[in-house]
Amino acid sequence: MGDDGVKNEAMEILGLFQLLPRLVVFDLDYTLWPFYCECRSKREMPKLYPQAKGVLYALKDRGVDVAIASRSPTPDIANAFLDKLGIKSMFVTQEIYSSWTHKTEHFERIHRKTRVPYNEMLFFDDEDRNIDAVSKMGVTSILVGNGVNLGALRQGLSNFSQNRSSSEKGKQKKSKKSSPSKTEDQ
Repeated sequence: MGDDGVKNEAMEILGLFQLLPRLVVFDLDYTLWPFYCECRSKREMPKLYPQAKGVLYALKDRGVDVAIASRSPTPDIANAFLDKLGIKSMFVTQEIYSSWTHKTEHFERIHRKTRVPYNEMLFFDDEDRNIDAVSKMGVTSILVGNGVNLGALRQGLSNFSQNRSSSEKGKQKKSKKSSPSKTEDQ
């Protein structure tokens, strides 16, 4: 299935959900593309995972912003590859740099730049430790085994919807508990 076919199917998946994330954040290495960019040369022509570009285009067409959070010792190569792939301008922000922290520092910067609350973000990464750390911030986080694809998108949107509806129910319970109840004496 080509990029247009993937995009159309991704649009159908997006249409199944009433509530969409405001921002979808992607790792790069082994999430959008099947390699570590520090093991590559800027002269090479990179390739994305087969369904990644269609997923990106569908999100953009539905008005969902996309961003990058990548811990890379070679941000110059990553940026060159994004340019060569013709997708660099799609991202509202790109946090690509080496960091000793998990992805939490990247997400703090993304939050400051975009003002999108963590619980309105969806994140895809191939490393458990990043998924765990970012999930604790309130971001719906999905571990990908074979890069971003339609199955990961469906899972991500489903988990996002569940997380948002359970957090809304929690807010409703809290507001009911904190509002004074009327007694028969009043």
